[in-house]
This record gives sequence, structure tokens and C-alpha cells, in this order.
Amino acid sequence: MPDMILYLEARNWLYLIEVVTSHGPMTPKRIHELQDMLRDCPAGKVFVTAFPTFAEFRKHMRHIAWETEVWIAEKPEHLIHFNGDRFLGPRP
Repeated sequence: MPDMILYLEARNWLYLIEVVTSHGPMTPKRIHELQDMLRDCPAGKVFVTAFPTFAEFRKHMRHIAWETEVWIAEKPEHLIHFNGDRFLGPRP
């Protein structure tokens, strides 16, 4: 399971959040594992990696999966979106 799961009922979205210091970032492999684990869950899934600092983010940046979100505690009011056609939302 990810470190945190938040559910936004109004949109039927699950935010699956990994804290990089416990399990590592949301890599393509990790996303595949989570999607497989939650294959029967009808909610849309939003994959997020949480970092304590920009320095920690830079260490892991090349391993982060595309079309995921990044949150950094040093700037909690911002998100970094890793490409894709949609910002902050589940993918089909």
C-alpha cells in the first residue's frame, strides 16, 4: 500500500501518495504495482510523490514516472506535474 491514501468523494478520485523517504518515488514499476493491487477499485487514481525538500527531489527526479504529481514540503502551496495532457487527475 502507499504511505497515504486520500479519497475525494466529489470526484471519485483516490490520491495515492508515496513519501519518498519511506518507499521511494512513484516510478513506472510502483504505479504498475498499485494499479494491479487496486484493479477492482472504480475510483480514478492520482499518483503523487511527496518530498521533504528540493534537494531530496533532485536526487530522485529521473526516476519519477511521467503523468504523476510531485509535492515538496518546502513549498507546500505548489505541485509539480510531470507532463501529460491533464493536470491533477486520474488517467484512463
